[in-house]
Amino acid sequence: MSSVLRLSGPALALGALLIIATVSLGRGIGPLYLLGVALVVLGVAGQLLQGRRQHPATDREPIPVALPVAGRWRGLNSPASKVPSHTHRLGQTFAIDITYEPEGASPRALDPLWAPMRRPEGFPSFGQEVLSPFDGEVIAVHGTSRDHLSRLSLPGIAYMVLEGFVRSLGAPRHLLGNHVMVRAASTGAADGTVAVLAHLRRGSPTVRAGERVRAGQVLGQCGNSGNSSDPHVHFQLMDGPDITTAKGVPFTWRYLDEEGAVRTGVPTNEELFTAVAEEAAR
Repeated sequence: MSSVLRLSGPALALGALLIIATVSLGRGIGPLYLLGVALVVLGVAGQLLQGRRQHPATDREPIPVALPVAGRWRGLNSPASKVPSHTHRLGQTFAIDITYEPEGASPRALDPLWAPMRRPEGFPSFGQEVLSPFDGEVIAVHGTSRDHLSRLSLPGIAYMVLEGFVRSLGAPRHLLGNHVMVRAASTGAADGTVAVLAHLRRGSPTVRAGERVRAGQVLGQCGNSGNSSDPHVHFQLMDGPDITTAKGVPFTWRYLDEEGAVRTGVPTNEELFTAVAEEAAR
């Protein structure tokens, strides 16, 4: 079933192309048009079914892991504010996005019209180190996707919605961009859990598949690859190594809030927080 569901994206794309082509050529409703409609219906149904199959249990206890960054960051699309924070597909139920905001930096904000797109190097997050949240083994690395211009404007967001739809029809790497996946060592609460750290900078991953890593070890740098509006780190935990079938796993971090108090949990949307320098929970 899983292998069939992986074809739902290509089926949807092919169906849409057939419909557009037959309409553009003025051929009306015929075999190719009807085939296109059928493929679109099957593709949409497959996408919905895949999301349903990746719906995790809601009563699972969160796993304590280390923050995958250092310094002062802001939470976005957080599971502390809404579940699913993203979508159930691709194990993203409890995923969070975080963007770097050092003291004195201007808060992340939408560019209403101008500039519609900006170079990623102009954002504080770009190039920040991304760290392993626990001891484990690297099971996947991708580092060749380009760091594209930002989409943090009204025209840019409109473009990103269309671009994101197209990306979703292909392999997961088109959404994740450059990424590293780490499977937790066989000790502690995170045993076998897989961490996904995505939207990394092109060429920045410092590890290879099969390599053993320690908590806090540098895996790469924050970038703007994949389905990303502006440079940020996408972080999630899953209960297996296959992102197309695994289910999301809730987690907690220890961090400092804006008043300097130590918190255990996940920052909410737009909450500023600072990483606590400590060894990851085993």
